[in-house]
Amino acid sequence: MTEIKEPWGLSVFGTGSVSAEPRVAHLKLAVDHLSPTPREAFAQAGAAVSRLRTVLREHGVPDSEVSGSRLSLASEFKGYGGERTFLGYRCEATYTVRTEQLDRLQDLIQDAVEAGANRVDEVRFDVLGKPTMRDEARRRAVAAARRKAEVYAEACGVRLGRVVHIQDVDPESVGLRSHGGRLGGDPESDGVLAPGAVKVEAAVLLGYGLLP
Repeated sequence: MTEIKEPWGLSVFGTGSVSAEPRVAHLKLAVDHLSPTPREAFAQAGAAVSRLRTVLREHGVPDSEVSGSRLSLASEFKGYGGERTFLGYRCEATYTVRTEQLDRLQDLIQDAVEAGANRVDEVRFDVLGKPTMRDEARRRAVAAARRKAEVYAEACGVRLGRVVHIQDVDPESVGLRSHGGRLGGDPESDGVLAPGAVKVEAAVLLGYGLLP
């Protein structure tokens, strides 16, 4: 049996969430080329980056909504020890693209891949005004915790006193997770991007004093 070492009142945990339709997408794209010489690797990757930038502008994505890395170069090998063989030079640049044009998202991805973004590392959906949603989720978490506290107090024949402790809890630390939609999540979607809903969650631990 668990022993209550410092009895002082009632401690309750509450969670709350708010969902909304996504309004923005974040894409992680990469230009990635393996060539026999550094010169060829830089040339191929640089040309692909130039084409990718042109495609993004054609889709109405301003440069300010695109964050990217410089071209990086590294030797690549296959195998280990005596069987290790040189494959060439890998040149890579990664980009994060933000767009609110969700109705044209599939075309943007397709055109970006055809332009030379030969890796799509992530498609993540999000909402606008997330801080406001988070505030409402916190209010709902507090309301849920208070309802629970009132039930416990009634069942024990006591009354709730004032709140003596408030602790914000990271939702992910207790198994909750704020998330966006995903690509191809519905097996019946026939390959269509299905963003679904974005859920913003909050959790709180409240401590109440008790009255007879």
